[in-house]
Amino acid sequence: MRFRISAGVLAIAVAMVWLTTNTAADQQAGGASTAKPAATAGAKPAASTGKPYKAPRTPDGQPDLGGFWSNATYTPLERAQNVNKEYYTPEEFKKVMQDARNRDEEQTTPGTTADVHYDFTQFGLDKSQHTIAHNLRTSQIIDPPDGRLPPQVPEAAKRAQAQAAERKQQGGQYDKVQNMPTGSRCIIMGGAGPPLRDAGYNSTYHVVQGQGNVMILTEMIHDARIIPLDNRPAPPAGLKQWVGMSRGHWEGDTLVVETTNFNGRNAIAAGGGRGGGGATSSEHVKITERFTRVSEDQIEYKFTVDDPHTWTKPWTAINYLQKTNGPIFEFACHETNYGIANILAGAREDDKKAAEQKKGSSN
Repeated sequence: MRFRISAGVLAIAVAMVWLTTNTAADQQAGGASTAKPAATAGAKPAASTGKPYKAPRTPDGQPDLGGFWSNATYTPLERAQNVNKEYYTPEEFKKVMQDARNRDEEQTTPGTTADVHYDFTQFGLDKSQHTIAHNLRTSQIIDPPDGRLPPQVPEAAKRAQAQAAERKQQGGQYDKVQNMPTGSRCIIMGGAGPPLRDAGYNSTYHVVQGQGNVMILTEMIHDARIIPLDNRPAPPAGLKQWVGMSRGHWEGDTLVVETTNFNGRNAIAAGGGRGGGGATSSEHVKITERFTRVSEDQIEYKFTVDDPHTWTKPWTAINYLQKTNGPIFEFACHETNYGIANILAGAREDDKKAAEQKKGSSN
């Protein structure tokens, strides 16, 4: 959660002996400004002098991406079926955002099953209270041009069926801890990337640059990704990780990061985020990210997902990282650690009662 001091951030910083070059003013939130190409109220002008923006430099001369950034957005990954244009007008986007905020802040009926939930508004976790990078696009996906994911290949459907059959053989969600979501098990949660996708809340990142490396610390469950920039080759195919293994290099003012070697268990889902419905990526997926600082308080973030084992063609999306306040406080997953044991204990108690009732009815 964002309310606890992050010893993890300090430990990483000390261990790597890296210092950010951001000034205190750089780390002040500038509010939600509007991403290119269109402007809305509150957006900063691109440049009063008319000159193209030039990012500040690190001591070794690279564009400075360091600081605290938010990728919270109301722009969906895929374009809605009833929308057939690339951009909203500022007025249309304002309504879309307000409707989404109203849904975020909607209260459930006391005493109902639906009311057993976090009150995100009370705890400052709903998206409307976060730093938002406004984006007038009707979808994050820019290729294919229709703003929607490409069709899935038959192999992806077969893979999904095999995974469902395996889960069924192991029992239901509460029969085995391995059947429960990875987020519930405190292994990994949305937002860690790659790609960096809006996690819904706790959508903040801390970027730290050092000579030859870039570190991206994710607020949600505090995953730290260290990206070497020394042109080392990709690791052997047999070495796989939950978030893959990244290699980066500079192309002009753009940091390009290529990630392979995924274990296939932290799949990118067509339904949004990870582990949702629809087609999900395979262990063969390759993700290419492009970070370009386009203003004092915004980084353009573009990523391409290439997985011929899942989709008929690669697809590309764009979002923006908006400067926000730091530091990031530790996200402690203790609640779910206790929750898993309690949930499974409750399920076993239900099994016991069901067995006793069955035995009693047969006597």
